[in-house]
Amino acid sequence: MFRLGTRGSPLALTQAGLARDALMRAHGWADVEIVVIRTTGDRVQDRALAEIGGKALWTKELDRALLAGEVDACVHSMKDVETIRPAAIAIAAMLPRADVRDRLIGADSVAALPRNAVVGTSSPRRAAQLGRLRPDVRTTLFRGNVDTRLGKLAAGDVDATLLAAAGLDRLGRHDTGAPVPLETMLPAPAQGAVGLETLRDGPARALAGAIDDAETGIAVRAERALLAGLGGDCHSPIAALAFRRDGALLLSAQLLSADGRECVEGQMTGADPDALGAALAQDLLARAPATVRALFAR
Repeated sequence: MFRLGTRGSPLALTQAGLARDALMRAHGWADVEIVVIRTTGDRVQDRALAEIGGKALWTKELDRALLAGEVDACVHSMKDVETIRPAAIAIAAMLPRADVRDRLIGADSVAALPRNAVVGTSSPRRAAQLGRLRPDVRTTLFRGNVDTRLGKLAAGDVDATLLAAAGLDRLGRHDTGAPVPLETMLPAPAQGAVGLETLRDGPARALAGAIDDAETGIAVRAERALLAGLGGDCHSPIAALAFRRDGALLLSAQLLSADGRECVEGQMTGADPDALGAALAQDLLARAPATVRALFAR
């Protein structure tokens, strides 16, 4: 039986279920086993990811299980997957991308937030964008799964929070929060995308590849190529989105200082997603203020 590794949060299990169902349809399988693997990111909830190891906290235990042959593939929210991956592991498939926007819960819009509001978020990107849009707003660390964060909001710990629309929709919370327009807040690279990773060599890669959504894969490749070109990590506020327009791939991106006071943004079009991401990264770094460029020094 094909085995899918996943984190154990409600959203991760829902996404693993989507992958399982797609694999069963593609191959006519009666079942696919879902194997829950607890990650460091799930265990440590009181500190920002950047302080305790970054995005690898979501992936290293899943990587270990995959490399040890305990699972055949791992299901990831692609925005949580670090840019440089182990050489033996390959991104084998992407599910069709969901809504890429953020949703604001607690106010109808960013402009409608009360003066000096406190917004809970664990995202440097969201904190910086809020700082740029509303310098009066203060952000505070907000970790935990969707229900935990919404519970903290309901308890009055903060005035509002921001969550990915894709995750809320996958959990059936279609009416939770107000979508933030892309013109107001560009999303994180790969937001809304769910990917399957397998060993680079072996039969699982082709089996998982049968459910790959090519357009999602191309867009995410461009966004991840931008990250690779920037050397960005969890300390670095980066927003990016690629999509097809008039037959060409359009990549938009924004780099910000931690407080959002300084920013550089740009767009490029191209045919090759890897070359496009690398070119836009180079352009942004060349034009970025020193305070922003310093965040991406390698």
